[in-house]
Amino acid sequence: MAATEHEAIPSPRPPTPAVPAGALLAAALALPGVIPASALAQTAPDQGLFALKYVDYRDWQPGGDRIHVHSPALYLLKPLSDSLAAEGSLAYDSISGASPLYHNTLSGASGKGGVTDYRTAGDVKLTKYLDHAAIGVGAAISSERDYRSRALSLEARVSSDDRNRTYAFGVGVASDRIDSTNGLAEDKHRRTVDVLLGVTQVLSAEAIVQSNLTWSSGHGYYSDPYKTIDIRPDRRRILAWLTRYNEHLPRSDATLSLSYRYVRDSFGSDSHTVAATWYQPLADGWSIKPSLRYYTQAAADFYFDPPFPQGFSLGEPYTADTRLSAFGALTPGITVAKLLPEGWTVDLKIEFYRQRASWRAGRGSSGLEPLSARWIQTGISKTF
Repeated sequence: MAATEHEAIPSPRPPTPAVPAGALLAAALALPGVIPASALAQTAPDQGLFALKYVDYRDWQPGGDRIHVHSPALYLLKPLSDSLAAEGSLAYDSISGASPLYHNTLSGASGKGGVTDYRTAGDVKLTKYLDHAAIGVGAAISSERDYRSRALSLEARVSSDDRNRTYAFGVGVASDRIDSTNGLAEDKHRRTVDVLLGVTQVLSAEAIVQSNLTWSSGHGYYSDPYKTIDIRPDRRRILAWLTRYNEHLPRSDATLSLSYRYVRDSFGSDSHTVAATWYQPLADGWSIKPSLRYYTQAAADFYFDPPFPQGFSLGEPYTADTRLSAFGALTPGITVAKLLPEGWTVDLKIEFYRQRASWRAGRGSSGLEPLSARWIQTGISKTF
């Protein structure tokens, strides 16, 4: 499934979010362990923030439901001094369901015929604010029944004298260990290094643009031990380019956000994502934010459509995992938020996902059933 992209840039007149872009829930394009900077400002925040989120995810294909995930998450931002701030988040995912059609799994992560698993994850970050600059160090940990990940990161942001331009630099390293419950992958390892370069430019009092490049280089175990035959290369290179444009529209007091993301994967499954979001404040502290995202990807070089095991050659990379097939997807969504007295905010976000092979911009993978999903996210936060 396409990963949602949430790395935000500040709008010229940003709304008060329930959780800032620094939260773990919004870290899709971040380096491993990095909680992305939530603003251009090179000064420490003068307020703390506490936020609690709960996500209910479900997907399905013709014939019935598949995966169901419950995920509560906690975020805390705390200024420590005029030039130092700490932030961190905790999340827990409870996963249950069945494997996708044509995935040909042996048993799922539970080893009992279905998919039952959990994930606990945490992020911490410490940021030092200097004159026209900020330096952050972070660490992250994630644990599942059959998978553990550790990550460290370092990032720096440097602004111009007039503070209208900010350069971002970052590096992250992650070390993963895989121990599948079916015994096919024991003490397998994967190591990844990510590098980020970016620039954010204020174009006018109402418009801002951001462009980031992320380079990821990893080696180790990438195959899926829960599939009957799944042999993937032991090295992977990913180049991601994200550009986002925000403009405040004074006549309607709204903010329009447009973004484009291109990902080139050494596995061959290159992808494009185009998204648009409209933020509209309403009376009495209410706001509404509709969004629409289109995603398209090519199939991995070693992916083969059903029937399984079509195309398999002994000793050659091979997968029938439809997440590496060629498909397109649409994700409409809407967020409603309400500002309450004494710094409290509540919000509700709903997104629907629909995936079809025929929706790819080009030739899609044949013989695959459509996939549908929905997210329901509720949250409450307070500044202090």
